[in-house]
Amino acid sequence: MHKGNLLPRLAWPWLAVALLATLNACSIPKGAVTVPAPGRDGPPPGTIDINAIPDPVPRAEPRSRYGNPPFYVQNGVRYDVLPTSRGYVERGIASWYGTKFHGRRTSSGEPYDMYAMTAAHKTLPLPTYAQVTNLHNGRSIIVRINDRGPFKDNRIIDLSYAAAAKLGILAAGTGLVEVRAIDPGEPRYQTAALAVPPPAPPPQTSLYLQIGAFTNLQNAERLRLRLQDAKLAGAQVTEGVSNNMRVYRVRIGPLASVGDADRIVAKLIELGINDSRIVID
Repeated sequence: MHKGNLLPRLAWPWLAVALLATLNACSIPKGAVTVPAPGRDGPPPGTIDINAIPDPVPRAEPRSRYGNPPFYVQNGVRYDVLPTSRGYVERGIASWYGTKFHGRRTSSGEPYDMYAMTAAHKTLPLPTYAQVTNLHNGRSIIVRINDRGPFKDNRIIDLSYAAAAKLGILAAGTGLVEVRAIDPGEPRYQTAALAVPPPAPPPQTSLYLQIGAFTNLQNAERLRLRLQDAKLAGAQVTEGVSNNMRVYRVRIGPLASVGDADRIVAKLIELGINDSRIVID
């Protein structure tokens, strides 16, 4: 299962596949086949009118009974669940999930519906409404976060099939996005017609991998030289300020694609460097 096995509580017995199919039947477009090939994920067969699927209208909801422990551990990594979504804004890489998990239980206990405008996030409270903007084409959508993940390096959100399609990242599999948590009390989010602004001109963005940040320039230069010796081209030291202190950041980039970033991350792990992160400028 995609995310629902994260927490001990979520291992409730599978009553029947038919029950889950019944729960989702009202939201599955007619003629859609929902049984994927074993072990594989992807889009549903046939043509789906994505524009007919509305974005959710944000509303105040209590925290889910499930999926909101103070922390959980996945693949040996601890994740601390945020006490609130207020003020959360992050830029990074979005991915998506589809047929393999359709109808399976999410971390919040709800069945996953790939035709609904939902998403998975590692630490935001469940549920949280968020506005997700594609930084390459300016498209913006609203999703309801009701699941945990993604747990692949340098991914910040996992979108449903429908959400990924509306955002325009299906073909590539990933996209550079901004995720902004929504306060349902804001008047502009009270009607579906006003929920998402019209597409904005795509902002100019560049993708980097940040390998380290130091207050000592010599330490930063040593890391840069180590990367250079490992034939990782494009390593550079940039100067900035953090918490009123001068810092020297070691970055690689700009990178042409998310695939390039993934290949460099794999090489860094071979070198014993496990804490690189995506930066979008």
